[in-house]
Amino acid sequence: MTHSAAPTPLESRSSGPLAGKVRVPGDKSISHRALILGALSVGETRISGLLEGEDVLNTAKSMRALGAQVTRTGSFAWEVKGVGVAGFAQPNAPLDFGNSGTGCRLVMGAVAGCPITAVFDGDASLRSRPMRRILDPLELMGAKADDAAEGGRLPLTLHGARDPLPILYRTPVASAQIKSAVLLAGLAAPGITTVIEQEASRDHTELMLKHFGAEIVSVREGVHGRRIALTGQPELHGASIVVPADPSSAAFPIVAALIVEGSDVSFSDVMTNPLRTGLFTTLREMGATIEQSEVRGDAGEPMATLRVRASRLRGVEVPPERAPSMIDEYLVLAVAAAFADGTTIMRGLKELRVKESDRLEATAAMLRANGVRVEIAGDDLIVEGRGHVPGGGLVATHMDHRIAMSALVMGLAADKPVKVDDTAFIATSFPDFIPMMRSLGAEFS
Repeated sequence: MTHSAAPTPLESRSSGPLAGKVRVPGDKSISHRALILGALSVGETRISGLLEGEDVLNTAKSMRALGAQVTRTGSFAWEVKGVGVAGFAQPNAPLDFGNSGTGCRLVMGAVAGCPITAVFDGDASLRSRPMRRILDPLELMGAKADDAAEGGRLPLTLHGARDPLPILYRTPVASAQIKSAVLLAGLAAPGITTVIEQEASRDHTELMLKHFGAEIVSVREGVHGRRIALTGQPELHGASIVVPADPSSAAFPIVAALIVEGSDVSFSDVMTNPLRTGLFTTLREMGATIEQSEVRGDAGEPMATLRVRASRLRGVEVPPERAPSMIDEYLVLAVAAAFADGTTIMRGLKELRVKESDRLEATAAMLRANGVRVEIAGDDLIVEGRGHVPGGGLVATHMDHRIAMSALVMGLAADKPVKVDDTAFIATSFPDFIPMMRSLGAEFS
């Protein structure tokens, strides 16, 4: 299993202004999907800008284990020769996803439509995360899971459907992982597989399916929802993909640039898909100076250069319907809120309780350890910003890369240094985070 052999603690402290122009790693969501859909296609898929963190590399390994040819051809450049829809082969060993819930859940969907059996496993953190809400719709389509721990937790054995059934499925929560798993399984089913969301989640799977040649239609459902209909058993064709820079990764140096006095940093090729930019919307409401230029797109995904300058922030209320577009960014938003003037209320954060850790509790603990007043009320997080953070605390990361990065960002502007107990898991999604931040002027030791 992927794990940290020994903790790697690190301390961040107040530095001078951050400055420079950087490109953060390729988007993790796009990278996972490019590998999986490339493997389910006929022909060759060329991917540039792929995120080469542990999470995505584990997905690449799983595609190889399932019969696709996956080759690294250069720096962040990969080639996939696929096996076609429902063409996966029986793997000879368990599929190990390390720390990646996204990779694991999407591959479950892809395997569910194939007449094979695969064992899914991961590290201690991933083994603690429930999979039942992914398995429920897949079992309606004819797959079967057994040997799972309570709540459908890993390790588990998934038997793919010999004759997968198309279904109409209403997702219980706004989750791109649930939706994507159903759609990937639906590729192998005859007829129309339909997913209905009450709150629209990120639409990367729909855009990429269309890019690879699938017939898929997405229309508005209600006030905030979507109805997505996929025609099954298409012949997907290999395609070229440029992976945009990950807005979730960019969130950390962006907030650092906002809270470290005098900073001026530009970020190139950042994805600006509106279903992923809730953080940028919120930061601008708080008074952040974030300018956008050089807008372009690839495979349906828009991207742009963002110039971010240090700003005086103010507290705001973040509505619950914005959560799907920024669910991974609330941790670092809480850091920005701690440096703002006034109270910030983040509503509807139930999803944070089933991530790599209970991120809602972990975020509150991170702030409290560094002298910030914070309260959890139901599924809401309330942060009392006082314009500065005392710092001086030790943050428990719970094997969660986003907690580690958020705490390190906080230390760059806090009155006293902030220490994290382990930074090893940052490599799962942003392997160059520490050297990149140092290149901008951050002080870590």
